[in-house]
Amino acid sequence: MAAELSGKVVIVTGGARGLGAATAEAVVAGGGRVLITDVLEKEGADTAASLGDEARFLRHDVTSEADWRAAFDHAVAAFGRVDGLVNNAGVATGELLENESVDHFRQVIEVNLVGVFIGLRTAIPVLRELGGGSIVNISSAAGLTGLPLTAGYGASKWGVRGLTKIGAVELAEAGIRVNSVHPGMTYTPMTAGLGIQPGEGGYPGTPMGRVGVPEEIASAVAFLLSDAAAYMTGAELAVDGGWTAGPTVRALTAR
Repeated sequence: MAAELSGKVVIVTGGARGLGAATAEAVVAGGGRVLITDVLEKEGADTAASLGDEARFLRHDVTSEADWRAAFDHAVAAFGRVDGLVNNAGVATGELLENESVDHFRQVIEVNLVGVFIGLRTAIPVLRELGGGSIVNISSAAGLTGLPLTAGYGASKWGVRGLTKIGAVELAEAGIRVNSVHPGMTYTPMTAGLGIQPGEGGYPGTPMGRVGVPEEIASAVAFLLSDAAAYMTGAELAVDGGWTAGPTVRALTAR
């Protein structure tokens, strides 16, 4: 069942494919309208076209303040308002801490954390003028625990989690809710190269024994965008098949 988003206008960054595309689809399915932004122009335009008149696409580099201003201006021009923002754009790379270069670490932080910061700062006056709204920041299960091989990525996702808390506290009086979603391993174009497969038994390291699919994460995001989550701000919602809850029974009983 789609979350009720009738009349709401949402900007979804990194919306060309994977989780972002599924989130854009969930917004439209709930009766809302969506501006999809991404640096992947063809994929983004195709995704928007597949959703019909309720969707638009704009090329958008989340590290650029000018691009962020253009995104909000474009959404207002196309749909008349902005009610929500999903900070989904990011890069997923893995490296041991001792092997991570300073330049690469900075690049990951720039996209995954500074991009979210600029998005928040750009959204605040727009949502404040409207009387409130909802911002959902996509962190990761790697932002809830220490995950090896994620020096830059994990640090950025912990940063997104913290920035979410700060935004929630500072903006509550303005009626702006800020929450984070923490996906576990999810089958997307970004993770397909890791060799994971969807379906039961495909990921035995997590209690549910499988990876997630984008639609499952998108449903949680859509809920947080909706008025059904009106009393939720500063929350961190793990959608990870139980991975951050603890070790699996299979692991504990293995002989």
